[in-house]
Amino acid sequence: MKNSISRRRFVVRSCGLLAGAAAASQLPGMASGAERRAAICVTCRDGHLKTAGEKDCWLAMAKLGAQGVEVSVADDLSLPALFHPTKKYTIATPEGIEQLVADMKAAKRPITALCMANRFDARPDFELQWTTKAAKAAKALGAKAIRIDVWPQKVPAARFLAFATDMMTKVIEATESTGVAFGIENHGGTTNDPEFLAALFQGVGSPRLGLTLDTGNFYWFGHPLSKVHELFQTFASRVVHTHCKSIRYPESEREKKRPRGWEYGKYNCPVDEGDIDFRRLIAALKKAGYANDLCIEDESLGKYPAYQQGEIVAREIRFLKGLL
Repeated sequence: MKNSISRRRFVVRSCGLLAGAAAASQLPGMASGAERRAAICVTCRDGHLKTAGEKDCWLAMAKLGAQGVEVSVADDLSLPALFHPTKKYTIATPEGIEQLVADMKAAKRPITALCMANRFDARPDFELQWTTKAAKAAKALGAKAIRIDVWPQKVPAARFLAFATDMMTKVIEATESTGVAFGIENHGGTTNDPEFLAALFQGVGSPRLGLTLDTGNFYWFGHPLSKVHELFQTFASRVVHTHCKSIRYPESEREKKRPRGWEYGKYNCPVDEGDIDFRRLIAALKKAGYANDLCIEDESLGKYPAYQQGEIVAREIRFLKGLL
């Protein structure tokens, strides 16, 4: 997919807003460390819950040690990965939200974020309605953030920054009453470009548009390891949610600019075995006043037998808790 963003094409010609990715922490509207108090919990993606082998998602969280969960939202606002032997969860109706809130409180396991797989330029009207409904539900659930995708499918790359700035402005305006933050994941060939991200954040200019920081994706994209940690620092005050994963590259490859996705399937690994320095990441997030989750998203689990996967997720959760 050829959708990487050049600085000249998007920043200079289309927007003229970027003063460099290093200035991202100073963009207008960002919350300072004094304005946000760190209260970080360790959670996991809802798709990992079945590795626990329990009969419902709440017992699974307890067994894994997850203090909460990120929940994937389908187009119809159902929550297919939250499993229960007698219930189907949804945020499409007040009754569905009420049931979910009751079960969440009973389990003492919050939903820290919703996860949406968006196609903003393919179906803008639907996306605006969908994200607005999701934001209202997130407010009712007490979820602080919604993970979103922002990448070009139909709009040409040369015009995508301008489109994304306009679309995100509409999303923020339509959901103003909810106070819920939207976290663009650094994902694929577009939002792993720090210059695109900085220009988009500055163009929209709202503290409610932030980053779902995927700790592995900047590294997957090909940024050298030292650059990855610099990006964590640069965007720390924009982070509203996380996906925690890692990669263990050979030492000779860590500081190289690698092709996008280079040998990812071979070298991706649990968070406690890889090159990402989570202690350093957590320090940057705490300094910025981050107050949401460290959410495990382990894409290496398929390398292991099913009977081992739950213990790996539990081990990763213990590892991150230990760093806090």
